[in-house]
Amino acid sequence: MRAITVPQIFTFMVMLGLILTLGLGSTWWGLGRLPLGDFRGMVLLFAAVVLVYLWAFVVYRLFLRAFPLQEGELVEGSRAEFAAQVNILFYLLLFNSLIRTHFLPVPLMRLIYLALGARLGSNTYSAGVLLDPPLTELGDNCIVGHDAVLFSHAIEGRRFALARIRIGNNVTIGATAVVMSGVTIDDDAIVSAGALVLKDTHIGAGEIWGGVPARRLR
Repeated sequence: MRAITVPQIFTFMVMLGLILTLGLGSTWWGLGRLPLGDFRGMVLLFAAVVLVYLWAFVVYRLFLRAFPLQEGELVEGSRAEFAAQVNILFYLLLFNSLIRTHFLPVPLMRLIYLALGARLGSNTYSAGVLLDPPLTELGDNCIVGHDAVLFSHAIEGRRFALARIRIGNNVTIGATAVVMSGVTIDDDAIVSAGALVLKDTHIGAGEIWGGVPARRLR
């Protein structure tokens, strides 16, 4: 695993400072002078948390616009690696607490994944975890089961690579399944519960895959 460098940490900390300033400032500007009664402290705290995350989504998407994630193997010291490492900091320190919790309802998680850059078709929901939303695409009428994990990055020693996950329409990903980077799943396919779909696997339309590692069952 490559070390996160000082310039990458500094860049993230500047953006984090901006997010906190905007979030707390918005809370005070919008609610600070209102007569909120006995629950004033709780209301302000809740509003501050919500607004900090809303501003985090905005700043994160602006960062991705300036430094888009690039697929392929990332050269050490490159602009692409810089973007990917700062992206990791966003998830480790801000977004992981959202996407790994079971507290938030699944319909709200759909909105969060969309805000983070995932491409989700209509009537598509995830009760699992999409670790790299900007590099994850799901079509219409898909479901990702409870505690399933989809990730579009590969970290193997010092090798660091990104590859988009592409999933078609009417696809079911079973509970606790793992889908690795570069996987393509065509329409109407099913990945069984607990399956491990290895990197760059192509699952054809209507196929059912399962097992560790996953293989075509029928």
